[in-house]
Amino acid sequence: VPASNVKKAIAQILVDEGYVKSFQLIEDGKQGIIRITLKYTDGKSPVITGLRRVSKPGLRIYSSCEDMPKVRKGLGIAIVSTSKGIMTDKKARELNVGGELLAFVW
Repeated sequence: VPASNVKKAIAQILVDEGYVKSFQLIEDGKQGIIRITLKYTDGKSPVITGLRRVSKPGLRIYSSCEDMPKVRKGLGIAIVSTSKGIMTDKKARELNVGGELLAFVW
């Protein structure tokens, strides 16, 4: 995947939350490439069972911290772009900030 600061922040969130094993930034003389190593359970099934992009270039979706949706009744995470950076929905509620809903991961 071509690298950008937003993609690096999302990859770091997925590592911190335990959805992917690791990510690595590969320099190619231009913008770089991100290589993500997926994580699997003991039964060889992937840890990420679903991923949905919420906000799109043609239709941005914003949410306040009170109206932030719980993904799969709290079993998944929402990735939110706030004025304090890109973070999970749980962290956004702790910091009492809203923002643009980028994706749901479960």
